Amino acid sequence: MSSLRVRHYDYLVTGGAGFIGSHLCESLLESGVRVLALDDLSTGTLANLERCVENDSFTYVVGSVLDEELVNECVDLSDTVIHLAAAVGVENVISRPVETIETNVRGTENVLQAACKKNRKVFLASTSEVYGKSGEAPFREDGDIVLGATCRSRWSYACSKAMDEFLALAYHKDRDLEIIIGRFFNTVGPRQTGEYGMVLPRFVDQALSGAPLTVYGDGTQTRCFCLVHEVVTCVRALLDCPEAIGAAVNIGSVEEVPILKLAELVREAADSSSEIVMIPYDEAFPKDFEDMNRRVPDVTRLRQLTGFAPQAGIAEIIEEVIAWRKSL
Repeated sequence: MSSLRVRHYDYLVTGGAGFIGSHLCESLLESGVRVLALDDLSTGTLANLERCVENDSFTYVVGSVLDEELVNECVDLSDTVIHLAAAVGVENVISRPVETIETNVRGTENVLQAACKKNRKVFLASTSEVYGKSGEAPFREDGDIVLGATCRSRWSYACSKAMDEFLALAYHKDRDLEIIIGRFFNTVGPRQTGEYGMVLPRFVDQALSGAPLTVYGDGTQTRCFCLVHEVVTCVRALLDCPEAIGAAVNIGSVEEVPILKLAELVREAADSSSEIVMIPYDEAFPKDFEDMNRRVPDVTRLRQLTGFAPQAGIAEIIEEVIAWRKSL
């Protein structure tokens, strides 16, 4: 834990040392506000906060959102809470199901309870995973959720994040807590690691090293990739939008990219001679694994509320990720 430099902060960012969290902390600090970051460093790293720690308006605390006393203290010192801390990554979720559920549900409950006591506005980071196996793409925020069987651990993450949303909206309706929910769709960019199953940084690392690019399944499944800087812009815009309170809002790009095509684009952009290898799901994951064929957001609500929606194209995104990886 770094020493608290001041006794009051404009923002608390849980998961602040993570991929998205560190970019958000930087953006907030650039606007001249005071920021407190809380992170247990399970998937985040202090190296992500290298630019932040030089700023006297920034403080980080190493600790978990499962620590109720610590969460209470951090919320008490802050005006607004941005709750990003969660178990992330398909491989993490599959290998650590108990930790996934506890971190996502109990951690969020601790944050909401503390925020309610102090009447703090909360931005809750949710995920496109809550739509489950719904075939109604593009996904609308008021659309139905279709989850797989409980015997398939793949869906525990989706269910835990859906419960986070239910709990947050219950606090809003029952106790007047100011809540904004952002459903992130495949956020990518500098600092994201492929260590926990994220596909784009994994492809980039493979292409740059000359290793085979491993595509799971038949590669026809599509995703929409959103640059982290644009996600940060959306989060900040929603926090400044009174009409967003009490709403869930999709945050993502609408450009669909088949995963096999993504591998081809990465190989080309990296000027790599790596081969592309198809690996069946049952060889890459446990036998009960299920995937979604399409994951596409409807961003009408985001545009109506903020006047903005992510626009960076996949070619631009790939180039930025490759440039960052080469700079290390």
